[in-house]
Amino acid sequence: MSQPKRKLINSVESCVDEALCGLVRASGGLSLLRGHRVVLRSDLDNLKGKVALLSGGGSGHEPAHGGYIGAGMLSAAVAGGVFASPPPTSILAAILALHKAGASGVLLIVKNYTGDRLNFGLAAEQARNQGVAVDMVIVAEDCAFDQPSKAGRRGLCGTVFIHKLAGALAEEGCPLDQIVSKVTEVLKGIGTLGVSLSPCSVPGCLPSFDLPPGDMELGLGIHGEPGIQRSKVASADEVVKTMLDHMTNPDSQSHLPLSSGDAVVLCVNNLGALSCLEMAVVTRAALNCLESRGVVVVRVMSGAFMTSLEMAGVSLTLMKINPEVLRLFGRLSRGPRTHPCGTPPLDCYMNNDSKRPWSPMMRNALEKICSTLLDKQEELNSLDRAAGDGDCGNTHAQAARAIQNWLQDHVVPGCPGQLLSVLAGLVQEKMGGSSGALYSLFLTAAAGHVTEGRSDAASWARALHAGTQAMRRCTYQKLKATSGAEATRDLTARAGRASYIAADRVTLPDPGAVAVAAILRAVMETLEEQK
Repeated sequence: MSQPKRKLINSVESCVDEALCGLVRASGGLSLLRGHRVVLRSDLDNLKGKVALLSGGGSGHEPAHGGYIGAGMLSAAVAGGVFASPPPTSILAAILALHKAGASGVLLIVKNYTGDRLNFGLAAEQARNQGVAVDMVIVAEDCAFDQPSKAGRRGLCGTVFIHKLAGALAEEGCPLDQIVSKVTEVLKGIGTLGVSLSPCSVPGCLPSFDLPPGDMELGLGIHGEPGIQRSKVASADEVVKTMLDHMTNPDSQSHLPLSSGDAVVLCVNNLGALSCLEMAVVTRAALNCLESRGVVVVRVMSGAFMTSLEMAGVSLTLMKINPEVLRLFGRLSRGPRTHPCGTPPLDCYMNNDSKRPWSPMMRNALEKICSTLLDKQEELNSLDRAAGDGDCGNTHAQAARAIQNWLQDHVVPGCPGQLLSVLAGLVQEKMGGSSGALYSLFLTAAAGHVTEGRSDAASWARALHAGTQAMRRCTYQKLKATSGAEATRDLTARAGRASYIAADRVTLPDPGAVAVAAILRAVMETLEEQK
């Protein structure tokens, strides 16, 4: 006879209270509301005149929701039992505590489950009767069901995005009604879907459903309920493709409309028990799949954000963004779980002039650069034989082919800085030698100066200057930018193989300078064609 799965707890009855105590004691800036499972910011005085944010739900989804309390995110969170909605009395106590702290209003952020809607809704009505300005946002972004029931779509990990955006607006002093209006609009562009290789089990209970070894469940919820489709476990790439296909299928009433050129924030959420290695593999698969569809992934979050106890699964959440949403998302927040591990955020966005996106132009420039370098392969080799080992053309051709292969499988990102970072990695890996290191150094240093929509002439000038300065710092010779490669005839090599050749025997232009001149000429020709 099956037995409940063993867990590292003291008792079923005390595990939620002890977990809340552990969270508060381990995290500076939090406190417990006496007599309730409510976690509060300990600096409630800072809420005076601002909207306070309250969220919560059943326990078992940690770090949600207590892990998101802090300046710029939640003001408080109320916890129920494991997978059980918190009682209205505790929700009301939290609302009143925030009101007494001087908050101008209280926004309840609620996942779309019947128990949560009823209990938070009842507490909101009771608070209004006591003169508190309260409003409620329902998060319902689940993409699993083609035809949702009357209860509607479930609230999943997209709730964390709403915590972040609403918290940023509240921190800026935005009034309650405007916060509700803005996040409600953003919610239309959020979608989530989960998949799992195992069920989970509430402490003291048997697993929530049976899943034979080798099977996986698609579209399951975060309370242990089974999904919409069961199949054999496939590769990570195949599973991610299936998930994104389902999420964006226009035949489904729950789909997230997603088109080539859309910019998104991606959250790869560990449902509890996937290894870090598996999470990294899934994150890569999701990025590749989205890029192949022309979707611009501006930020990536990868880690455990809204779990389902020990479930071995993952959910993908996409949030369509514009520059204002990205600005709010990037605003500093402080809390136990507001600095997620995983891929570093990319502080960049596509050119604000939507009529002239950077992505196609940069692709055209790269294609012209690659064809130019391949055409010049023998010329560069010939020049290099006079002062080196005669492989300059070959190394540039290797880089060109690597970029061409990358272009076949990827969409050029709309952010110039992101593209430069990609190219830096490519040339470092595929070009090799000192040339690869120099180009990578230049591109890496330049990338940081054309981010966050800063792609005007002044930004590019700063990027070029930063790149050349980085190479100067890391080489023996002082690099000199010239109007033409011919000026390198009279330069004396101080590093590299050419430094071992007598100066009077070197009478031809430097092949590296010729290559750089060809690259710049290709860029200029592309820009001229775009006019």
